[in-house]
Amino acid sequence: MEEDDLPRPGAPLDIVIKEDLDRLSVHELEARVAVLEREISRTKARLAGARDFKSNADALFSKS
Repeated sequence: MEEDDLPRPGAPLDIVIKEDLDRLSVHELEARVAVLEREISRTKARLAGARDFKSNADALFSKS
């Protein structure tokens, strides 16, 4: 992972990745994984949409 790929300091993701997991119970860890998996799915869907939009825009403007 490159430096530019890391979240901005103080950003919510920065807080999540630095959280101490040792204090969480099995149930809390399972819940955390479920929430993060849903967020990954949501983010991948948004990424796919952004890529499609960019591809369509590139195709539109390259027809000149």
